[in-house]
Amino acid sequence: MTVTDRSPSQAPGRGPSAAQDRRLIGPGPLVPGPEPLPGDRARGWIVTAFVTALAAITRFTMLNYPTDAKTPVFDEKHYAPQGWQVLTGGWIEDNPGYGLVVHPPVGKQMIALGEALFGYTAWGWRFSAAAAGVVLVLLVVRIVRRLTRSTMLGAIAGLLLVVDGVTFVSSRLGMLDIFQAVFVVAAFGCLIVDRDDVRSRMAKVHAEGRVLDSVWGPRFGVRWWRFGAGILLGLAVGTKWSGLYFIAFFGLMSVAFDLATRRAYRVQRPWIGTALRDIGPALYALVLVPLGVYLSTYWAWFASETGVYRHAVGSRIGHDGMFSFVPDALRSLWYYSASVLEFHSGLTNSAGNQHPWESKPWTWPMGLRPMLYYFADGERISGCDAEQCVKAVMLIGTPALWWVSVPVLGWGLWQLLVRRDWRWAAVLTGYGAGILPWFASLDRQMYYFYAVPMAPFLVMGVALVIGDILGSPHASTERRTTGLLVVCLYVGLVIANFVWLWPILTALPITPEHWNDQLWLPSWR
Repeated sequence: MTVTDRSPSQAPGRGPSAAQDRRLIGPGPLVPGPEPLPGDRARGWIVTAFVTALAAITRFTMLNYPTDAKTPVFDEKHYAPQGWQVLTGGWIEDNPGYGLVVHPPVGKQMIALGEALFGYTAWGWRFSAAAAGVVLVLLVVRIVRRLTRSTMLGAIAGLLLVVDGVTFVSSRLGMLDIFQAVFVVAAFGCLIVDRDDVRSRMAKVHAEGRVLDSVWGPRFGVRWWRFGAGILLGLAVGTKWSGLYFIAFFGLMSVAFDLATRRAYRVQRPWIGTALRDIGPALYALVLVPLGVYLSTYWAWFASETGVYRHAVGSRIGHDGMFSFVPDALRSLWYYSASVLEFHSGLTNSAGNQHPWESKPWTWPMGLRPMLYYFADGERISGCDAEQCVKAVMLIGTPALWWVSVPVLGWGLWQLLVRRDWRWAAVLTGYGAGILPWFASLDRQMYYFYAVPMAPFLVMGVALVIGDILGSPHASTERRTTGLLVVCLYVGLVIANFVWLWPILTALPITPEHWNDQLWLPSWR
C-alpha cells in the first residue's frame, strides 16, 4: 500500500509540491509497504532463528562458570538469595539482608523461575538472565528489520548485539539489568509496530476521502500494540525504577508519532487534533496501564502478612492523617517505596560513598569505565600453562562497537534534524532515555551496568548507519559493492574484538601478562 499526501479536495498541481512533501514527511516509510513476499517472510524468520541460535550458544555456554566457591559473584550475592527466598517464601521477600529490599520484585521473580528449574545453583540463578539475553537479540533483529525494511540489516544488528560485551556479560549473571533491557526494548518494538498500524489506518481513511471530515482528523481507535507497550513498561519499572525514564521518553515519542501522522496527511488542525484525540489515550496506555502493572507486581506482597513493611500503617505510621482515606495496603507500599528512595538518595559521593569501579554517565557511551565483576588469582588458579594465572569477568562494551558511538550519534542527529528521519528520532529517544536522566543526579553512585538498556539502541543506530553505508538499492553496482565490503570489514572487526575479549568476559584462566594486554585504557584498571 502506498500513500499520497494530496487530499481529495486538492486538484493536481494545486497541492504541495513533491519536494515539500518530502520535507514534511521525512525519509522512511509512512505506512507499511506491501505485505512481504512469502519467501522474504520465511527468510526473515530463518535468519532471525539463526542469529538467535548464535545468541543462545554464547549466552548458555559455561553459564555455571565462574562462581565464588559455588556461591554467587558480585551483586548476584543480593539477587540470587532474594530470588530463592521469593521462590521458597510465598513469592515475597521478608528477610532483607540489609534491612531493606531496594528494588521492585519482577527481576527477582524472574531469577526465581530459573531457580525453580535448576535449584540454588549457578544454572538456577543465571538461567532466566541468559534466556532474557537471547530474547533481546531476537527483538533487536525484528525491530531493525521493521525499521529498515531489510532482513539483512536486521540480521547484522542481531549479530552485533550477540558480540556486544555489555549485554553478553549481563546475560550470564543473575542480576536485574538484562530483564529491564528486554522489557524496554520489547515496549519500543510495540510502539514501532503501533506507528505503522496507525499509518495504515490513516492511509485507509485517506483513500476513502474521510481525512477532512473533521478539522482535527480521525480518531485512531483501539491500539493494542500501544497497550502492550504499557504492560511491558510497567514490568520494566517493576524491575528497576529507572524504567520510569522510558515511560516519559516513550510517551512523548508515541504522541510525536501521532502528530507527525496527522501532519503528513494534511489534517487541518493537527496540533489540536493530537491534543484532543491522542494525548488522553496515550496517558492511559503509557501511564495508567504501567502504573496498574507495577502495582500488580506486588501481588504476593499485598497478599502476605510478613512482607517487608506490609503493615507499616499502624506500626510505623498512624492510621489517621491527610491520606487516611487511602487503603492501608497502598499507604504501606508508599512507605516502603519512600524508604527505598531514601536509601538510594543517600548513596552519594558527597556523603562519603565511594566505589573503586564507579562510573558517571559521560563515560558510558564509549565504555570508558567498565565494571569488574569477578577477579581471582593466586596459587589456586591454574589452566593457563604458566606458573601464575588470573581469572576475571569484566563488564565492558566491545570497543569496536562502543567506540563509534560518538560519530554514530552525530550522524543520527544530522539525519534527524536535516533529513527528518523518523527512525533516528525513535532510536535516539530510546538511547537518550537510558542516559540523559542520570545527568540530573551526578553526585549519586553510578555504575556501568546502568548502561545495559542503552546497548540495544546503540546497535540499532549502528545498523542504520550501516544501511547508509550500503547505499540505496538504486545505487550503482560499484557503489553497493564498495559499501558491502566496508560493512563486512567492520562487522568482522567487531567479531574479532569480541573474540579477543572473550577471556575477560568469561573468566578463562590467562596469564597476568595477557590480563594486562586486555586492559587497553588506564581507566579500565
